[in-house]
Amino acid sequence: MENPKVIYLDNNATTRVAPEAAEAMRPFFTEAYGNPSSMHFFGGGVQKHLDEARQKVGALIGAAPEEIVFTSCGTESDSTAIWSALRAYPEKKHIVTTKVEHPGVLNVCKFLESQGWRVTYLPVDGEGRLNLEDLKLAVTPETAIVSIMWANNETGVVFPVEEAARIVHAKGALFHTDAVQAVGKLPINLKDARIDMLSLSGHKFHAPKGIGVLYVRKGARFSPFMMGGHQERGRRAGTENVPYIVGLGKAAELALNNMEKENVYVKGLRDRLQAGLVKTIKNARVNGGGAERLPNTANISFEYVEGESILIMLSEKGICASSGSACTSGSLEPSHVMLSMAVPQTYAHGSIRFSFSVYNTGEDVDAVLKELPPIIERLRAISPFADGKPLFGMDACEAHKHC
Repeated sequence: MENPKVIYLDNNATTRVAPEAAEAMRPFFTEAYGNPSSMHFFGGGVQKHLDEARQKVGALIGAAPEEIVFTSCGTESDSTAIWSALRAYPEKKHIVTTKVEHPGVLNVCKFLESQGWRVTYLPVDGEGRLNLEDLKLAVTPETAIVSIMWANNETGVVFPVEEAARIVHAKGALFHTDAVQAVGKLPINLKDARIDMLSLSGHKFHAPKGIGVLYVRKGARFSPFMMGGHQERGRRAGTENVPYIVGLGKAAELALNNMEKENVYVKGLRDRLQAGLVKTIKNARVNGGGAERLPNTANISFEYVEGESILIMLSEKGICASSGSACTSGSLEPSHVMLSMAVPQTYAHGSIRFSFSVYNTGEDVDAVLKELPPIIERLRAISPFADGKPLFGMDACEAHKHC
């Protein structure tokens, strides 16, 4: 049996490497393999390619090349930003973040709580939006850092981070944003922003996995997380991952050139999919649909079905998406984002995220509009919850046995 054509709508999880980025990387594995820290010409010839990549990433986010620090991923960048702030202000024992952050931020904050720091988790409303009045009240003279994501990875809801950064600076704390989902999808210009640190990850916009960036604003207090050699101006030790940095630079260049396409063509695909699903499937709701969102992301909940079963049946049709739910031992809990938005339990368990890229087509949308409605109908027909009973107490794998 041949594998079905892959219809990939999980681009917030990862993206395909752009062919242009892959080709740009190739020589640095077998030909230009010198260490850029070497004094000889062979290494020096590699260094100039790192400089070019740094300029391209800076151009994508409106930053100076010297403000770009290459890391291994967004998670490393998040941890570096938070730990750096705490070392910069050792007398301050308070952190502010939101309830809907990525685990790369949330789990660091939870660990720090166990070590004696105080953490304030800001709420969001039913559309996933942040109230800046809550932020103003939360930041105190004891606050070392505020970390607020630029856009939510599950719903695509965009936060007003530039205004938030101004509020935080006025109160004397550092401001960091996890912009992993936003970079490459939204126009970003950090030149006049008060953002101290920003995290991004290459594999979210068609660079390879394993390469990220931490932007550090000129003049911001900073203490390195990884210590050792002099690489990255002493801000991140370790021999540079040259091929991946070059690939990241090329992907950043492509993303900047494709920004209009991302916000017109990709958004058009997203909007057509969500409109079609809401029209053809009863009791479907778009989570965060009333808020400003990333142009590529739609999170849709289907009442009285659970997300794991939907994803398995979509996968059998060659369609790749993702769910906000996680299969845990003995229970199926909605994601922390759905819970924070107070999405009704009967909907929250059936939340599916569709995330597009410039490589998707109208045919991909047509396939989902064709295959998903009968899947939901089938699942509801056999669901023990369709009569209004809550979904508590059944694990995802057990629920799928009914399929």
